[in-house]
Amino acid sequence: MTTSPVPGEGPVRPVSVSLHEGTIAALKARTGKRGMSAYVESLIQRQLERDRLRELIEDAEAEHGPVDQSAVDAKRAILRGETAGSADAA
Repeated sequence: MTTSPVPGEGPVRPVSVSLHEGTIAALKARTGKRGMSAYVESLIQRQLERDRLRELIEDAEAEHGPVDQSAVDAKRAILRGETAGSADAA
């Protein structure tokens, strides 16, 4: 049985996509002509990761219910260093 390569693996091959001229100009300005493919590949991989993360969150919420927003806010404050040593936020 043959399995498909995961994103970022397998041989590289050309594909055709249609983009607006302004998008192409901005892309070339940011990457140069030779860096466009790597940049687009990176963007697509990141979006696929985000899509998969969203699916995992939806699955977890379906099984366990929605997250407690106050708990999320408390954890976010800890990560941002906004808690001033509060152990209760954890």
